[in-house]
Amino acid sequence: MVDTPLRVAFDVGPLATALTGVGHATRGMLDALGARPEAVEIAPYLTSWRAQAPQGGRRLPLPAALARRWWSRSTRVPLDRWLSAPGRPIDVVHGTNYVVPPARAGRVVSVYDCWFLRHPDLVHPDVARAGSVLRRAVAAGALVHASSEATAHGVRELLGEVCVTVVPLGAPPARPLVERVPARVENLRSRRFVLALGTVERRKNLVRLVHAFRAVASDRSDLDLVIAGSPSDDSRAVTEAIATLGPDLVTRIHVTGRVDDDTRDWLLQNAAVLAYPSLDEGFGFPLLEAMVADTPVVAARAGSIPEVVNDAARLHDPHDVDALAEALAEVLDDETAASRLRVAGHRRVAEHPWSATASGLLALYARAAMERHPR
Repeated sequence: MVDTPLRVAFDVGPLATALTGVGHATRGMLDALGARPEAVEIAPYLTSWRAQAPQGGRRLPLPAALARRWWSRSTRVPLDRWLSAPGRPIDVVHGTNYVVPPARAGRVVSVYDCWFLRHPDLVHPDVARAGSVLRRAVAAGALVHASSEATAHGVRELLGEVCVTVVPLGAPPARPLVERVPARVENLRSRRFVLALGTVERRKNLVRLVHAFRAVASDRSDLDLVIAGSPSDDSRAVTEAIATLGPDLVTRIHVTGRVDDDTRDWLLQNAAVLAYPSLDEGFGFPLLEAMVADTPVVAARAGSIPEVVNDAARLHDPHDVDALAEALAEVLDDETAASRLRVAGHRRVAEHPWSATASGLLALYARAAMERHPR
């Protein structure tokens, strides 16, 4: 336990736009750490010039895209004075979104999955550049916070024997029941549906889900598929996969784009099953969100998913369409199996408290501060 609170510069950039999985992780970590004022004082910062700076927060002196180009080539100019308030130097900088700026203070960088490191040719150039920044940061001594053992293993495999500490994230809080069907999904009022939730990117494996839905829906006329998430690098392939289905099935697949919170909550609370066939995952908040909403989960045996869900999901081979279809059919048709998953899901949610995340991060911060400035 530290004698005085550690002052931690904390990247709140992921909170400046509509929340993705990284945004939810950042919000959860920030709130959990905020409940520990005796141990940590948070100094929020961001690099974006377009986003609103948080109250009392600092904006770094260059746009995010330019910062990543610079930091991928050099760490020679530390940014401690921009991250610190006058007379209140920081002890640690925590980059919450794969990137941490150069600093003399201790540095921690959160890594949630290694997809962009394994497949730099399949991601946006800015995302691939973040990989170069990450490599340079860990080579210079930044400590890595991994959200799962699977991610930690991937980091060590791809970046060498760097210092990686696993601090799992917490479960999302329970949301109020949405009693009225949101207008955006009014056509689902009397339908059973499989829900896929998340950005439409290659890693989410949604093309195989479309093909599995063809097999499952052929003799279940009351079943629809909902793909809810922001368009991304797999949107065209998903659209083309849907177009190969017969006219009846095409009308039963709903690609909604990003949805608001009420619509997201209603979908989670009313889905017959959440399908999460991801090829790689660093944590997977929708898995726990579904468990909180009492919705059974079918998920891929890939990345961190098995360790996050434990026995609270029906797992399948992410590359096997028939196995995915079989898993969906089992949960849709066997209420005993679905009920068992719901009970296990409630138990699993209780095993992911944010208080444990805060404690793990505080220990990591103390180590980063000590290694950089031994007392």
